[in-house]
Amino acid sequence: MLANTETALEKFSKGVIKQSRSNLTRQKKNVDKDLYKSLKYDLEINPNSFSLKFYMNEYGSYQDEGVKGANPSLVKNGKQKAPRSKFAFKSKQPPIKPIQDWVKKRGLRFRDDKGRFAKGSTKSLAFLISRSIYAQGIKPSRFFSRAFETQFKNLPSEVVKAYALDLREFMKFTEK
Repeated sequence: MLANTETALEKFSKGVIKQSRSNLTRQKKNVDKDLYKSLKYDLEINPNSFSLKFYMNEYGSYQDEGVKGANPSLVKNGKQKAPRSKFAFKSKQPPIKPIQDWVKKRGLRFRDDKGRFAKGSTKSLAFLISRSIYAQGIKPSRFFSRAFETQFKNLPSEVVKAYALDLREFMKFTEK
């Protein structure tokens, strides 16, 4: 019954996902593609209502909104990267293992005095990054928020038009 409305909402949802994925790639936050692949939506259309939900891995919310650091004074020239975020580090640093995996995937390593890559430096580097994240937080990327806002600006007029078409079809059907 709400075929036109459903089409408009499908277009909106697909646009949000596509633009969010594009933002992740453009911002170089797509190292292992886990977050990229986790972006999904669920649209349910009922005769007199609809429901639309977006899903992503939990850490996607932290990437999108950022995380407030616990203590920027721990880092030289420190400052909060996400002072208005509802997420914050309280008493624990981020775990080193996932950061170490990220460091390896990015190919980041220390160099020795001669400019050669130092062996076994990924754990040390991961610890320093973890401490910096704990102190200063994570800068918001808004990869999802921006996509949603951009697509939402186009949505109202499309849904109104689509709903009007659906209502017109319904009226024709009831007149027969």
